[in-house]
Amino acid sequence: MAKHLLVVEDSNHVAKVIEHIATTLGYQVTVAATFAEVKTLLAKEHDFFLATIDYRLPDAPDGEVIPYVLQHQIPGIVMTGRMDDKTRSKILNLPVVDYITKENTQAYHYLLRILKYQLTNRKIGVLVVDDSLTARNQMMQLLRRRNFKVIGVPDGTKALEALKEHKSIKMVITDQEMPGMDGIELVHKIRKDHTKNELIIIGVSGADRGYQSARFIKNGADDFLRKPFCPEEFYCRVMQNIEKLTHLEEIQKAADTDYLTELFNRRYFFTHAAKILKKAVKTKQLYVLIMLDLDHFKNVNDTHGHDVGDVVLVEFAKLMMQHFPEDLVARLGGEEFSILLKGDDVELLECQLNIFREAIAELTITTKETSFNFTASMGGVTVDPTQPLEAQMSKADEGLYQAKDTGRNKLVMM
Repeated sequence: MAKHLLVVEDSNHVAKVIEHIATTLGYQVTVAATFAEVKTLLAKEHDFFLATIDYRLPDAPDGEVIPYVLQHQIPGIVMTGRMDDKTRSKILNLPVVDYITKENTQAYHYLLRILKYQLTNRKIGVLVVDDSLTARNQMMQLLRRRNFKVIGVPDGTKALEALKEHKSIKMVITDQEMPGMDGIELVHKIRKDHTKNELIIIGVSGADRGYQSARFIKNGADDFLRKPFCPEEFYCRVMQNIEKLTHLEEIQKAADTDYLTELFNRRYFFTHAAKILKKAVKTKQLYVLIMLDLDHFKNVNDTHGHDVGDVVLVEFAKLMMQHFPEDLVARLGGEEFSILLKGDDVELLECQLNIFREAIAELTITTKETSFNFTASMGGVTVDPTQPLEAQMSKADEGLYQAKDTGRNKLVMM
């Protein structure tokens, strides 16, 4: 369901710009041009996810509408055409998400970023580590306004425990001056298990020592804040680093993912299957390696065209993810796919694979001209994690060739 955005703005032109930005992000938008309209609207409806609030309205020239909207538990982004120290101080004394001066087009680019991340931040965990309850609560409150999933702990030991427990954590903000394990030692320990591509760390310190920022960054932190900091600087640092991490994740996803089916690609499969099997040597976990190939796929392309062939590959990939959501599934190239299937009993896994094979045969592809079905052949092997992955893929391939040579649309385990 689309999130509802309240746009409080007396300029029709500005309201339309904000509405356009918001609707492109998936928001449902309601516009109110006066304080009176806001009062009437909120008397009937409170289900707003977020609001943009013009500081100066015809019937509320000095920001009177801002606390009114906030009192209705609606997070607010203040839009203002003027900004002096008095106005800025007044706005920042209110629990607003942020404020934006309507000076140029960059203001609306910044608004787009805030609106986008208010939707996506809820998936991102931020761990705040500070032995001062007051300082910890202040940072946690600021982060909650930006819709992050926030966890707070008083020391480094609990921080390491929280990282193991909460897999959603993408950022750690840690104070330096803490009893037991200080912030720099914590950063050093975190970096043993979490690279900069996986986790952002921001160091914080109130100590009057200029080298503290360099110490944090040399030991693996991404950024540094000196206490006391203003909310604007805090938000800028946090969001800049979250955006950096998001871009890195997008680049990594593009490198690991097949462009058409959005399954993992060959490179990712080989790298991660090897890691999984290395762990299986110790855990004795059972795995089955499967090679799959769509039957007569060249005929599909020749008969219906490559566009329809792409549709077949995409629908086949969706079916794979439905049947094996917790397993390593990849497109190796063309019509060739692979699964590293985890289980407790080989016969049960074979049963699961045959159910999947039957589901493939029942999948109907419909075009403007016709409808058709297709099948897939599979070859598999029970994995010996002490043996090279390439050798076991070759053995599974032998089963695949046997399946094709003996009639197709079957599973052959070697």
